[in-house]
Amino acid sequence: MASGWFYLSCMVLGSLGSMCILFTAYWMQYWRGGFAWDGTVLMFNWHPVLMVAGMVVLYGAASLVYRLPSSWVGPRLPWKVLHAALHLLAFTCTVVGLIAVFRFHNHSRIAHLYSLHSWLGITTVVLFACQWFLGFAVFLLPWASQWLRSLLKPLHVFFGACILSLSITSVISGVNEKLFFVLKNATKPYSSLPGEAVFANSTGLLVVAFGLLVLYVLLASSWKRPDPGALTDRQVWLLSPILGGVRPGVEKDSRRTCTLLRRLTL
Repeated sequence: MASGWFYLSCMVLGSLGSMCILFTAYWMQYWRGGFAWDGTVLMFNWHPVLMVAGMVVLYGAASLVYRLPSSWVGPRLPWKVLHAALHLLAFTCTVVGLIAVFRFHNHSRIAHLYSLHSWLGITTVVLFACQWFLGFAVFLLPWASQWLRSLLKPLHVFFGACILSLSITSVISGVNEKLFFVLKNATKPYSSLPGEAVFANSTGLLVVAFGLLVLYVLLASSWKRPDPGALTDRQVWLLSPILGGVRPGVEKDSRRTCTLLRRLTL
């Protein structure tokens, strides 16, 4: 049952993440004129799509790599590489998204980094860059000692959750800021909730739902990678499809459980 709930949560996350990207892209295509790479407002339209895809969806997916039960057994290096690669892909999307908005501002002679949204966003990106390089240097490269990794791991996890939370906050403030700008002088102002406002607000709620579910999975103790010798019954249930049906509390499965624990890596 625990395994079923976990994989159901993964399916919901995949659906929500895809909807976040598709809804943002549809908003920019249908109401804001589409996309281009020419310095105009159509170039700006890449910014929300790439930031949602990178800083929210891909970042969230990368954060959950170690929650997959199959990552709990065997060598950790492939999962570390996947974790780092997904984060790098998220960071690449983020950088391209920033290029789009900065080039648009330069082309339109708009000041840079004056709003609370921009302050939140650039702070999040800087923290993300520091987090990635620190994680790469300490947890992926082989030079760091075990005590250093143990010391930095709680900080790495804490700032990972903080960056995701800041990303969600930046997206919500960005959606609100964009709607205030484009619907300010319209025949149907933002306060009258025209179709674009309803759709954009709904997109923001999807982003919040995705982020909250990612944070829940990250914080759920039974879905964390267990330490050797500290496997709970629920974690055994999550691993049972992978390792041949270990059943917690059943005497004849105790030897198999011990074997499972020996296969867990530090």
